[in-house]
Amino acid sequence: MTTGARFTTLTAAMAGLLLALPACPSAKMTSSHAATKGAKASSSTAFIKEAAMGGMAEVQLGNLAQERASSDEVKSFAKRMVDDHTKINEDLEQVAQNKNVTLPKELDAKPKALYDRLSKLSGKAFDRAYMDAMLADHHHDVAAFQREAKSSDPDVRDFATRSLPTLEQHLASAQQVDRTVAGKTPETSTAGTGQHRATHP
Repeated sequence: MTTGARFTTLTAAMAGLLLALPACPSAKMTSSHAATKGAKASSSTAFIKEAAMGGMAEVQLGNLAQERASSDEVKSFAKRMVDDHTKINEDLEQVAQNKNVTLPKELDAKPKALYDRLSKLSGKAFDRAYMDAMLADHHHDVAAFQREAKSSDPDVRDFATRSLPTLEQHLASAQQVDRTVAGKTPETSTAGTGQHRATHP
């Protein structure tokens, strides 16, 4: 066999060996890392959009409550919802800008349906329905923000950590006002036991 023939045969053998080798582990790791990073980004974006939707709903419902509630305690609670959630929403807008996330501008079907339902009520009937919604919303919000306060995304983690104490105060206040409008004592009330269902998506 000539030198040229031996070289051709050796080259072919090496090519076959390379094709038979498994994919490079580093390539697999890079692909896996990219997939994980993408999943985290998607999770952060979903939370930001959900928080924006919830915050927008809290402000609109709070304004409605100040008009239609009969209880001074409910009206005071509603004003705090507007003031506090306006600040949280502004904070969230900055986070969204930094991460190039487009926030919703209008309520989606579920909070809009709640708003429409409450807008048909007034007086004590409104007080009860509004406070039931606030209890459910803030149980949901506190749980969601507690989870995101442990996020690997630093922007989301910091936002959730900053907002969480305010939301926890809202939940405690909602439980107290709900007991008042329902005419329940703390011992007999079921508020805060998790029996309410969240109204956020």
